[in-house]
Amino acid sequence: MEGFFKVVILENDQEALLLDSILTERDVPHEIRSYHDTAFNGLYQIQKGWGHISAPRAYHEEIMGIISDLRKET
Repeated sequence: MEGFFKVVILENDQEALLLDSILTERDVPHEIRSYHDTAFNGLYQIQKGWGHISAPRAYHEEIMGIISDLRKET
């Protein structure tokens, strides 16, 4: 099984939820990780973005296309 690698930094929780829904519907293996840390009350999210999505390299182009389309709509 191929490993998961960081694809893109996510801007906010709404973007993460929408992307997760689309990728799940398309059966694209993925993992979404938030940078929120309760000890620092989300400080890292301000500096680094909301979080990131990881997936096998074979899906990176598809995910980047989807995220690009989502960001154009907002």
